[in-house]
Amino acid sequence: MNDSPGWASPGSAPSDGPDEGAPPTGPADQDSGPPSKWSKEQPPAASWTAPGTPGADGPSSSQGPGQGAPGNWGGAGAPPGHPYGGWDGSGWGGRPAVAKPGVIPLRPLGVGEILDGAVSTMRAHWRTVLGISLGVAATTQILIILMQGLVLSKGGSTDALNDPDATADELASAFGNSLLDSTAVLLVTLLGSFVVTALLTMVTSRAVLGKSVTTAEAWRDARPQLPRLLGLTFLLPLLATAAVAVGALPGVLLMSAGSLDGGGLLAIFGGVAGLVVAVWLLVRFSLSPPALMLEKQSVRKSLSRSAKLVRGSWWRVFGIQVLAVIIVNVVVGIILIPFSLLAVALSGDSVSGFLASDLTNVGWTFLIITGIGSVIGSTLTFPITAGVTVLLYIDLRIRREALDLELARAAGVEGYGPNSGTATGS
Repeated sequence: MNDSPGWASPGSAPSDGPDEGAPPTGPADQDSGPPSKWSKEQPPAASWTAPGTPGADGPSSSQGPGQGAPGNWGGAGAPPGHPYGGWDGSGWGGRPAVAKPGVIPLRPLGVGEILDGAVSTMRAHWRTVLGISLGVAATTQILIILMQGLVLSKGGSTDALNDPDATADELASAFGNSLLDSTAVLLVTLLGSFVVTALLTMVTSRAVLGKSVTTAEAWRDARPQLPRLLGLTFLLPLLATAAVAVGALPGVLLMSAGSLDGGGLLAIFGGVAGLVVAVWLLVRFSLSPPALMLEKQSVRKSLSRSAKLVRGSWWRVFGIQVLAVIIVNVVVGIILIPFSLLAVALSGDSVSGFLASDLTNVGWTFLIITGIGSVIGSTLTFPITAGVTVLLYIDLRIRREALDLELARAAGVEGYGPNSGTATGS
């Protein structure tokens, strides 16, 4: 077998001598003779199955249950010394077996496997995962309901935003009230996201190894990094907001100088450009929370670590994250819409407040019923968003740094290493 890593092409000659099971390459084989001139001692048919052909995973395959084949490595080949070195998923030869001690196989992952791994973590460790998600979702939603019912509803109305005859002062006041309401809800949501990220990152990392973890153990493992994670949780939205603000700033300054039309147009285009930069930054640094928690990094180093891992895979990371967001929003919508309609029917409040998302004009009944729906939706979706981020981080480290070797050793998988072409799943 060729010990050098890289891509293997069908029919390429190995570097360490002729293949014992290959057909003769002498003069007798050059004049396209009949198959009877081949050697009588041929390897089993399963060893010659081309990866990716129909039936390769059938009963004749040498893979065991729970094992699969790695996909492309996204670079010049597998990392040096990796058991998959020289196999590209399209060349001839038997597929290397893959260890799967936990919720994912220890190889580069596809999109479906990342999403399935997040859901499998929730199923396999549902007591811990749903316990954490339910506790955080209920706590944050209670705080939001209390703020909306006791504080935000007294702060002023935002009706002027929907009134075409409103004056500039009324619009400014309504916009300020709306911004205050959104900021308060966002802060509570970020705090909930901070706790969920800290705990579920630890749960998912253990689930990859096939090990269970209690909430107390997850808290104990996450606690040393909590101050740094808290800072990172608030830093990322600030970076995105700053990018949008910087883009819109020239237009705002031009408007303040008296050029309302030109300044407004420039502010819109600048804000859109800033939004594009903000999305780019958020995706680039999206893997910094798991890097911070699992590698015990500082905030600055975790940002640099995420940027390094995402480099060259930005669109893939962006696409998977967007797909996860779409799935989460669909699930939340399916759950929340019936609760919202029930809340409108039972509260006796005007439907216009619900349709306009003006929560300053609704009563306690509406807030409580919709809050219950939000708790249920968040309990089911928190594990998906957190799990996808952690598994994306693990996937990129497997592709770039052969992290699967360390994970296999940590999981106690035998026969998995640079000198072994196969691994035994557990």
